[in-house]
Amino acid sequence: MALLSLNATHNPLLKSWVESANQIDHDFPIQNLPFGVFTTSDQPQPHVGIAIGDAILDLVVLAEANLIECPDASVFNTSSLNAFIELGAPLWSSIRAQVSNLLQIENAILRDNLELRGQALIGQASAHLLLPVKIGGYTDFYSSKEHATNVGSMFRDPKNALLPNWLEIPIGYNGRASSVVVSDTPIRRPNGQTKGPTDERPDFGPCKKLDFELEMGFIIGRGNALGEPISCADAEQHIFGMVLLNDWSARDIQTWEYVPLGPFNSKTFGTTISPWVVTMEALAPFRVTTPAQEPKPLRYLQYQPNKKYGVDIHLEVQLKPESGIQSCTICQTNFKHMYWSMAQQLAHHTVSGCNTSVGDLMGSGTISGSTSDSFGSLLELTWNGENPLTLVDGSMRRFIQDGDEVTLSGWAQGAHYRVGFGLCRGTISPAKELS
Repeated sequence: MALLSLNATHNPLLKSWVESANQIDHDFPIQNLPFGVFTTSDQPQPHVGIAIGDAILDLVVLAEANLIECPDASVFNTSSLNAFIELGAPLWSSIRAQVSNLLQIENAILRDNLELRGQALIGQASAHLLLPVKIGGYTDFYSSKEHATNVGSMFRDPKNALLPNWLEIPIGYNGRASSVVVSDTPIRRPNGQTKGPTDERPDFGPCKKLDFELEMGFIIGRGNALGEPISCADAEQHIFGMVLLNDWSARDIQTWEYVPLGPFNSKTFGTTISPWVVTMEALAPFRVTTPAQEPKPLRYLQYQPNKKYGVDIHLEVQLKPESGIQSCTICQTNFKHMYWSMAQQLAHHTVSGCNTSVGDLMGSGTISGSTSDSFGSLLELTWNGENPLTLVDGSMRRFIQDGDEVTLSGWAQGAHYRVGFGLCRGTISPAKELS
């Protein structure tokens, strides 16, 4: 089955009567139209909406006014996107196309109906954005060759930085879905066991090496039955869209606990995602070929020929100290560098017969580039604390301190517009004191 093709909603010359959506550097132009869930002080019941410029278009209001057609409009009057997603890809595309038509600058139906427009269009600044999907399962991969090489060089022989299986398998582990939170949810510094290299026994207390991980996540849009794998060729037909993802990591806790079964408490305390889900259809103009893979993957991980399985998404990380008034950009990289693609990740995840469900979240793993300013974690940026960063206020960082605010942002840039993801932001609060 072919990847999504371009259609009228991708026209780079489209403009909206929502003026803020027409800025070339705005994340939410008419060509994007990502889905999310929100409430307001006047409307405590969650509604599904679409971001357009600085506003949210309320799909409940549009459905009640018969401005969009949906076989079950109740899917918009709920606290997650799951019910809408379950209605299938043709409807995702149809709703996006209908909304695109309503928002085009020459379409007067909603533009000139000031009363209805006032009900349907809500300022994002006055809305409370919720976790967009109900997440039943969360899996985190380890798919950036540059990141894996850096970590392997840091803790093992640099000449053999990649373990033998890394070039054969999209390495991953099952994370904790219950602690996935939406942007702007505070993250508490975790407590746990740590052990220095010369200590006889471990100690217990707050993590001292707290880190971020710059990742993207994808949301399952169509599940598979137990025992029925998803092929690499069909994998993207099972993906609804993408979000920014910060898989917070306690490096010192992880060092002690990860052998032999991998990370546990060092990862389960919090994972932050952005509130808007950008559809794969919106990202269709930004598809690129993935890096060459050597050795050639086993048959079940091989692509359809002449298809573009990567996405050109510019990514940045900003860090703002508690007492600071200015953020400092500490990383810039791109999702297109990922060695293992989303299609390969999902094909490998299910090849054993593992079932997935609508709303499941898959993390890409830390995204790093080839230069030192493109490393997607403080572990790499400071080389495990050996080379601290100097922020704009003159303070130094080896790892994240209490009160620090970490913000992930990302966008796919076209000639006349960008498809952005909004912000994925979290602030670290002190560890809980335990008796």
